[in-house]
Amino acid sequence: MKSSQNILLIYTGGTIGMMEDPDTGSLVPFDFAQLRMHVPELRRFDCHIDVVSFDEPIDSSDVNIDSWQRMAQMVEVNYDHYDGFVILHGTDTMAFSASALSFMLQNLDKPVIFTGSQLPIGQIRTDGKENLITAIEIASATDNGLPIVQEVGVLFQSKLFRGNRTHKYSTENFDAFESANLAPLAEVGIHINYRRDLLLRPKGPLTVRKAFDDCVGILKIFPGISRTLVEGILSIGGLRAFVLESFGAGNGPTEDWFLQALRDATARGIIILNVTQCNKGMVEQGLYETSSAFEEIGIISGGDMTTEAALVKLMYLLGLNYASADMKRILLESISGERTGD
Repeated sequence: MKSSQNILLIYTGGTIGMMEDPDTGSLVPFDFAQLRMHVPELRRFDCHIDVVSFDEPIDSSDVNIDSWQRMAQMVEVNYDHYDGFVILHGTDTMAFSASALSFMLQNLDKPVIFTGSQLPIGQIRTDGKENLITAIEIASATDNGLPIVQEVGVLFQSKLFRGNRTHKYSTENFDAFESANLAPLAEVGIHINYRRDLLLRPKGPLTVRKAFDDCVGILKIFPGISRTLVEGILSIGGLRAFVLESFGAGNGPTEDWFLQALRDATARGIIILNVTQCNKGMVEQGLYETSSAFEEIGIISGGDMTTEAALVKLMYLLGLNYASADMKRILLESISGERTGD
C-alpha cells in the first residue's frame, strides 16, 4: 500500500452506523466525525480518511433508485480526489445497491467497496469494526502504484465478493453473504489473498450513467401458481420487463395458459429475463423439454446471474432507452462481470 492514500467513507445508513449509549443502553447513531477515536486501529493505516453521509441516513429497506443515484453521485464528484471508496450500507439490500453501482460506474479504475454489519459497531461482539477496517485496507491496497481492486465489491466476514454476484443468504450468521457462482475476489486471513485472475480492469475512461426505469417486476413461479395471478402480474400497466424466477436450470410449467400468457407478454414488447431460483447454477434454456418453449417464446436466458443483478440490469438498460433488439443482446452479455460468458 502506497503512502498518503486518500479514502472516502460514504455512510448511507444501516446497523454498522449504530452504537450503544453507555447511559441508557439504547442504540444511537455512530458519530463518524470521531471515527478514529471509536476505531483506533485506523490510526495504523498510512492513509487519510474523510467521511460523507446521506443527509438523513436510511434503513436499507428504504433504499430506492434515488439512493443509488446519490451514492453514484458521491463517488463521481469525488472521484479525482480519492484513491478508493468505502460505502457503509445496511445488509438487507446491499446486493441490489452493489449491483446498481457496478452498472452505473462503468470502467472504474478505483475500488468501491460496500460493507456493513450484522451487529452495531458499538456492541462488544460486533462484526462491524472488522468489516470496516478490512474494507478500508482493501480500498487502500495498491500494486505498483495502481489499485489492486478496480471494481465494485462487497466485503463481508473475511471475503471480498464482486458486488453484482452477491446474495444475502443469512440473517443470523456473520458471513451473511455468498457468491455462489463466482469465487471470492479476495480472502482475508493473516494476509489478504487476491484472485487477480478474476479482478476486472477498465477498458476506457470512467463513464457514469444514473438513469433507471422502475417499470419492472419479478414473477417467481411455484407449484400450483394460478392463472389469475400470472395474468394479473403480466397485465400491470406500464410493465416493460420482468425477471422470471424459474425452477432448476430454467424450467417452468408447460400448461397452455401459462405459456400463452408469456407469449402474449413478449408480443406486447415486454422483455422476460429467466433466472433460476437455485442459489448455485445457471439457466440453460432448452436443456429440458420444460424450458424449450421459453426459447420459442423469446424469453432471454439470464445465465448464472443473481435475481438482484438481473432485476437491476433490466432497470439500468431500460433507463438507457436501448432498442429492444439491442437490449436483448446486451442482456446476454456481461457488462460488469455479472454473468459468466456463455
